[in-house]
Formats: sequence, C-alpha cells, structure tokens
Amino acid sequence: MGNKNETSKKVASAAIKMSLSDREDEDKIKTKYKDTEMKVAAVDFGGEFNSSIKKIVERSIVAAEREEVIDEDSHAELGAVAGATREAISQIHSKATGFNVGGKIGIAREGDHISVSIYFAIGLLHLNEMAIGLGHRAVT
Repeated sequence: MGNKNETSKKVASAAIKMSLSDREDEDKIKTKYKDTEMKVAAVDFGGEFNSSIKKIVERSIVAAEREEVIDEDSHAELGAVAGATREAISQIHSKATGFNVGGKIGIAREGDHISVSIYFAIGLLHLNEMAIGLGHRAVT
C-alpha cells in the first residue's frame, strides 16, 4: 500500500477533488477510482450553519455507507467518518456561524485512511465566502 504519509495525502486529495466536483466530474472521479483500492463518495448540503451541523455529519455517514466507503456495521468506521466530518466543520466554524451555507462533502478512503473534505459557500445575500475544511482519521 505504500508509505503512510503518501496514502494520507492521496486520500485527502481525492476527498478534496470530490468536494469541489460538479455532478459530471464526480462521476468521472468515481470511475477513475472504481478499480483501485480508493473508495470515494460525495453529497451536497445546505442551510443555516448552526442548525445544519448535525445534518452535515449525518449526510457524510449516509453517503459513506451508500457508496461502500465504510462498512455500515462497523462502529469504528462510522465514528471515523463522523469525527473527520466534525474536524472539517470545526475549521470553518468561526467563519460560518450565523450564516447560510451550502456546498459539498467529499469522502475518500484507502486502507485504514479516511478523509472528509467539506467545501462551503458561506452566504450573505449575493456575497459568498468560500472555504474548505478537511478532516482525517485512521481506522484499523
């Protein structure tokens, strides 16, 4: 599987690509990784930031299960996705509190490395701030 740092970087990069992709690019990325050890998933989200935090974590877990990035019967894997998602959210918290947000969650896994990238458009009328949060967990 290679150097652990290289794997971490590769998984983080795939998660970021998924979070920044549109539907067409998302399908291409999924196809690219289909026959490799890398598993990827993505899902959109939106709403008022504070009230959306729980939904963002839930959507991450459901997307990871749906795309078989994680095993739905593994508490460790569910917790890894939830933890990485919370970490990504915490990086954006001070910018987004009190604002509406929308964006996309990208999830990638290879071996025991899981990364969650969240692309946020933080809105105030037509003036949007862009931000990305990234979390990583290892499961064994």
